[in-house]
Amino acid sequence: MVTGTRLPVSVVTDPDHGGRWTALTAGGREWLWHRDEPRRRLVRPGDPFADAGGLEECVPTVRGLPDHGDAWSRPWRRAGDGDGAGDTDVVDCPDFRLTRRLRAESGAAVADYTLTAEPGYRFVWAAHALLELSPSARIGIDGTAETRLYPDEGAGWVTGQWPRVDGIPLDRLGPDDGTAVGAVVLTPRVAVHDGPDTLHLSVEVGGQPVAVALWRNLGGFPQDAPYRSIGVEPMLGRVFDRAGADDGDTAVVPPSGEVAWRLTVTATRRP
Repeated sequence: MVTGTRLPVSVVTDPDHGGRWTALTAGGREWLWHRDEPRRRLVRPGDPFADAGGLEECVPTVRGLPDHGDAWSRPWRRAGDGDGAGDTDVVDCPDFRLTRRLRAESGAAVADYTLTAEPGYRFVWAAHALLELSPSARIGIDGTAETRLYPDEGAGWVTGQWPRVDGIPLDRLGPDDGTAVGAVVLTPRVAVHDGPDTLHLSVEVGGQPVAVALWRNLGGFPQDAPYRSIGVEPMLGRVFDRAGADDGDTAVVPPSGEVAWRLTVTATRRP
C-alpha cells in the first residue's frame, strides 16, 4: 500500500557504459549509491564486474559467467529521440538483443524491456540497483514471501519465509557488522523505507518467474577491502546464477522469440 505524497521520479542513464542508471532522484533525494571505481569506464565484454554503484542491467545472469551478465559491459545505442515518448536504448549481445524504453508516466519512472533471442533461450535479468541508505532503513515486502538466502559467493541457498531466514533479519540493515549475504525473495514488488521517504519498485511480466534480489553487504565484501553496499534488485528469474537453475527458475524465450516486461519505480514522502 502506497502512503505519503507521491514524488516525481527522474532517471539519468549512460548508454555508452552498459545503459547504466547513474541517477534516480525524487523530491531532491538521490537514491542511487556510488563509489569510485576507475575500471568502470574502461571495461570490455568478459571483464570482471566493476562495481561503481548506480543501477546496472544484469542479463542473462548475475553470478556466474559472464560476471553480472553480458549487457553491463557493452555500449548501448540510442534509438529514441527523447521527444517525451521516452528514450529507447538497444544492446546487442552474442545470444540476444535487449531493448529498453524508459519514460516518465504520472510521476513514475517506467522501463519497458524486450529481450529477443532463439526460442527456448534461458536467462535471468536483474535491475541491479545499489541504494544510498541509512542504517535505519528497512526493506518492505508484502506478506511472508518465500525467500532464498545465499551465503556470500555461495551457489546454494537456504529457504525460509520473509523477513527472517536462518536467523538473519533481512528487512533490517543496521550498522556494519562485517557480514555479506544475498537473498532472492519470491515477490514482484518491494518498498525501501528510509526516514520519511519510500522507494517502490515492481516488475510485471506474463508467464515468467519474477522475484526481488537483495544484496546485504554490511562491510563484509570483498574480503581484502570491504565496503558497505545495499542492493535491491527486481528480477526475472528466481536465482542469481542461471547455470545451476532448476526448471521454472529462469525466464525462457517462447516460440515468438521475445520476452517483454516492465519495471516501475515510484517514490513517496511522509509529512
